[in-house]
Amino acid sequence: MIQNNNQGALQRPLGTGFNAQSTTSDVIAGIDLTGKVAIVTGGNAGIGVETTRTLAAAGATVIVPARDVEKARKNLEGIANVEIEAMDMMNPASIDAFAEKFLASGRPLHILINNAGIMWVPLQRDERGIESQLATNYIGQFHLTAKLWPALKRANGARVVNVSSLGHHMAPFNFDDLNFNHRDYETLQAYGQSKTASNLFALELDNRAKGVNVRAFSVHPGSIAGTELGRNASMDLWKQMGFLDDDGNMRADVLANLKTIPQGAATSVWAATSPLLNNLGGVYCEDGDIAELLPADPAIPTNAKLHQRGVQQYSLDDASAKRLWTLTEEMIGINFNVNE
Repeated sequence: MIQNNNQGALQRPLGTGFNAQSTTSDVIAGIDLTGKVAIVTGGNAGIGVETTRTLAAAGATVIVPARDVEKARKNLEGIANVEIEAMDMMNPASIDAFAEKFLASGRPLHILINNAGIMWVPLQRDERGIESQLATNYIGQFHLTAKLWPALKRANGARVVNVSSLGHHMAPFNFDDLNFNHRDYETLQAYGQSKTASNLFALELDNRAKGVNVRAFSVHPGSIAGTELGRNASMDLWKQMGFLDDDGNMRADVLANLKTIPQGAATSVWAATSPLLNNLGGVYCEDGDIAELLPADPAIPTNAKLHQRGVQQYSLDDASAKRLWTLTEEMIGINFNVNE
């Protein structure tokens, strides 16, 4: 019996009946989260608000760590069962402080949704010299999960969901120059490798943690209308990605396939709560189901344009996942031992 998703061994759709049009209301139907505790990073903007609202409405207590606490309070106003705390994913001390405060509460953590992310930004680095998209979209996920680990184990049945992206198609992880110190900075390459890293993290976390009843997943939410995520991208970049025509107008085929925010948040909620995943983990999900594995043949072209789907095999490579885990521990000075 296959026990892990190394090389995409478990990447087969389950036939859930959900699709790109399914919403959070669809995937949460019949699920009671009373007594459960969830943390949703980036839960105060975009699909994060919808994720928070849905989990809270199902009975969970949802903690939302936010860089801008006042903005978070405004955006989450009127949603019951929500707690807001300060945290900046680019600031290691801030992550530590948030995690320490949560652990001091003595509560278990049943659901951790690593939703916070940035996209297509100019070259920036955190205080450690780590490129900002990698720091936010992956390193912050690893750091926070490691620090919250005692609470995840205490839940005796927890899930970690990394919000990744079809953007992982843009680049494998570059172990030789992950911070663009020796090559020209390409924001799409940086974004792509950060999302590949997120997939590799979910794979290796699940392999290590399933023995203590913690399962991990990565998800592609889809291309979504009405979020702030691409606000830093130039018009030329949107054209390069195939979203805009030569006149700068949204292409009709793209517009027709954009998801609403409730549709965009659906796969995160599904991965965090569906009983269909009780005995699975390490898989990459999209549209409320496990995604298909793409062929590894480099002669078959793939890119991250809107109409395409699936997961690249390089982002589920066992050796790369283990190498990345060790490298990350060394980079940020954290020993993430799931058995401690």
